[in-house]
Amino acid sequence: MIELIILNHLKDKLNVPVHLEKQNQQVPYVLFEKTSSGKNNHLPSATFAFQSYADSLFNAAVLNETVKEAVESLIELDEIRGVTLNSDYNFTDTTTKEYRYQAVYDIRYY
Repeated sequence: MIELIILNHLKDKLNVPVHLEKQNQQVPYVLFEKTSSGKNNHLPSATFAFQSYADSLFNAAVLNETVKEAVESLIELDEIRGVTLNSDYNFTDTTTKEYRYQAVYDIRYY
């Protein structure tokens, strides 16, 4: 399952907690989810949103850059055949007042 491959890789690469579901967690931490998926010529791909939470907007932006490096290093794995940054941006939650950045990636895998 691609989510587990990504989760284990990010846990190895990052020095903050990484989760697939929102939890009562002290910042900083990273949360990610699959937003869509598809197949082309029987080869799967998916779009993932990686959210970097921190105690300030600046720290969320710095964590976002670290997360992007870790996600892009997925290409080193045999199961991954491509990683493309779709977009990244300030995604601060105005309801909960939590600082976060979001990076969206298209990941092609086997």
